[in-house]
Parts: sequence; structure tokens; C-alpha cells
Amino acid sequence: MSKKKNVIIIGAAGRDFHNFNTYYRKNDNYNVLAFTAAQIPDIDGRKYPAELAGELYPQGIPIYTQDELPHLIKKLDVDVCAFSYSDVSYQEVMAVGSIVNANGADFLLIGPKETMLKSSKPVIAVGAVRTGCGKSQTSRRLVEALMSHGMKVVAVRHPMPYGDLVAQKVQRFATLDDLKKHNCTIEEMEEYEPHVVRGNVIYAGVDYEAILREAEKEADVILWDGGNNDFPFFKPDLMVTVVDPHRPGHELNYYPGETTLRLADIVVINKMDSSAPENIQIVRENIIKVNPKAVVVDGASPLTVSDPSLIKGKRVLVVEDGPTLTHGHMKIGAGTVAAKKFGAAELVDPRPFIVGRLKETFEIYPEIGTLLPAMGYGAQQIADLEKTINNTDCDAVVIATPIDLQRIVKINKPTVKVDYELQEIGKPVLCDLVCDFLKSKNLIRKDCGCK
Repeated sequence: MSKKKNVIIIGAAGRDFHNFNTYYRKNDNYNVLAFTAAQIPDIDGRKYPAELAGELYPQGIPIYTQDELPHLIKKLDVDVCAFSYSDVSYQEVMAVGSIVNANGADFLLIGPKETMLKSSKPVIAVGAVRTGCGKSQTSRRLVEALMSHGMKVVAVRHPMPYGDLVAQKVQRFATLDDLKKHNCTIEEMEEYEPHVVRGNVIYAGVDYEAILREAEKEADVILWDGGNNDFPFFKPDLMVTVVDPHRPGHELNYYPGETTLRLADIVVINKMDSSAPENIQIVRENIIKVNPKAVVVDGASPLTVSDPSLIKGKRVLVVEDGPTLTHGHMKIGAGTVAAKKFGAAELVDPRPFIVGRLKETFEIYPEIGTLLPAMGYGAQQIADLEKTINNTDCDAVVIATPIDLQRIVKINKPTVKVDYELQEIGKPVLCDLVCDFLKSKNLIRKDCGCK
């Protein structure tokens, strides 16, 4: 018998666990000795528990910080390191690859064939080329289209298991109380809450085979709601990828966003209402270059603001979605667009007022600048976010997070809520394309009048 290969899975509490579950968990050819963790605070120092790791791993598998990778490769006599997280530049990916090779191990990227699960129900998947492109509003638009055709839709979200992994094996969210029951972070609530307030069920967790089988029990169609710029965990029957002309060129320079673009049946160019024409053209040309057969939908994300009078002429603090500003590297979000559109006198810099764990965020991502990311990966970060907002010398707070942030933190200043939904420009529109898809599957139950 050949010797088992020793493996480290390089991850960020998401794709890494899925790659283990689908490729390594029952594979006698490999011995997974460790995970490493990046991007998300406080996810190292845990174990991938024995209850989820299976009979080959009765002690579970330790999770270390990615900074320890060179030491771990040598100490554990590692043969293979499998890179298993998303929204990283090609330069960053191959820099990690160089570290792995320099310390004697092979560097591996595991693809869709080995990791996509097959569903018994039709699957529509939503992905993107970067974090913050607009997957969530695209998913909501697709859910509306499916429901208008009489479909029972169940969404499944890319994992965000930052707490008790055993308890998070399979999570079902149908009400706001479920968010509290599962001790969701702000980042999790931002993804789950928009679904449940519309009356939809959404699943997430750690073991996506188990999650898929539960979702199939109550769905006519499953909607994969992707995370970062990762490709789906389920094999899609229809793949929708969102691109962002605010970051032209990123669609060909970030892993695995280009993969997601190449897999797409439909590409949505979002935010065209706030992007420069030359940037939109760059994105169009890059779509044609790598996926000329894809159907392209032009889209915008028009803003609605709860009280524009609190912005006009005022000094405002803008609070944006956390991951979009951090590893998404966005310089401008919906809150910034709204502040400028409605005549803010000044965007107040939060950096002189930040406290606690938020200081670490700005040290790791100094390019955030004068915006405040709504970081909330744990109770301490949420407390620090609340104190930072309340410390900041401003007239009002512009909140552009997908959730009602004031439900989570108490703010001692006037607040303005910014909302945004996907709106197609011209034809084709997603409802028409969904109608065509359902007809191809003989699933039409109701004429929505979209054609």
C-alpha cells in the first residue's frame, strides 16, 4: 500500500470545511492534519470536531492561523496544501503557493467536479466575481421571479460557521427569532435576514450534503446564494454571476471569481447607474473575452433613503457592509453614494474614534479610509462597533448595511437607512430568463405575465 499523503487545508471557515467534507473526509489516500484560517477574526484556535470529521478523524482536526503555515508544513511533514478560500487576488493565491512550494509541499486548488453536490431538485446558483457586487439583491430578485411562477423556493447560503461547529451543522432560518436562536453574527444576519423578512426559508451551516437533503424536502427550486466570489457547492442547472463596474478588471484577476464568470449562463452587470461608462465597457469586453455565450443582463441598484433631510448639509458617518470594505476592497458603497447624492456636507472619518477590536480591522485593511465597516463577528466586535459609532463626532449616521443595524446596536444619533434592490435596465430581465428556465424543466405552474 502507498503511504497516505499528509494534508493541510488552507481556508477561512467555509470552502475549506466543504472541501474536506466532499473530498477528504472518507478518502483513505489522505490524512488531513490541520486547517489554517485567514480573513475572518477568531476562527483559528478551534478544532474541526470529531462529530463532523468522521470515523477517520476521531480526535477532530486542529485549526491554526495561516501565519503558521511554513512551520506546520515542516513540523507535520506535509505533502499537499489545498487552498480553499475565496476573494483573493491571483498575486495573493500564488504568494501562498510559493510559500507552500518553498517549504516542500504541493499546492492544490480543488475544483467543482470533486466538490459540487448534485440535487434532486433544480438549482439556480448566484455567484459573483468579487464580494460586494450585489449577489444578495440578485438572489432576492430571482426569488421574487420564481415565486411569481408559483414555485416554493428555498435558499441555501454559502457557509459562515464562526461559532460552535457541531451546533451549526445544519441551520434553518425562517423567522427573525431563528437568527437569535442560532447566535448569528452581524455578517450572518446581513445575509439571512433579507430572506426571512420576505417569508422565505434559508439554510446554512457546515455539512452541505446534510443541508441539501433537508432543503430538498421543502423546495420546488433551490437557490444557491453564494458567498464572496466562490463557485457553488451544488451543481447548478442555471448559473447567474454578478459583475461590478466599480471594480473593472477584477473579474479577471481574483480567485475564484473568474471561474464563476466562466461558469455563468447569465451575467448581471450591476451598479450601472453609478458607474463610469468606460468602466462598464471594460467589464463588457472581459465578459465577451472569457464567456461569449453568456446572456448579459444590464442592472442598477437604485437607492431608497429613509430621510434625506438628515443628510443634506450634514456631517455624516457612513456605515457600510463589513466584508465589502475589508477583503472586498470596495472604496465606495451604497452609503457613500447616498451621502453624496443627497448633499452631505462631509463624510466624517471614524478613525479618530475607533475602539477595541475595530482598531485591528483598520490596521489589517488601512485602505478602508473614511468609512466604517459594520464588523460584528462576535459580541466584543459588536460592542466596539456601537461605541465607535456613538463616539464619532457627526450629525447623523448613514446606515447602508443589509439589516436593521439599530436592532443590534443602540445609536445615540439620528440615523438614515439606505436600501437598494436590483433593477434591470432594458431587456432581457431576470423574470423572463427564469420563465424560460422553468419551461425547460416543465415546472411552470403559474403565468406571471412577464413575457
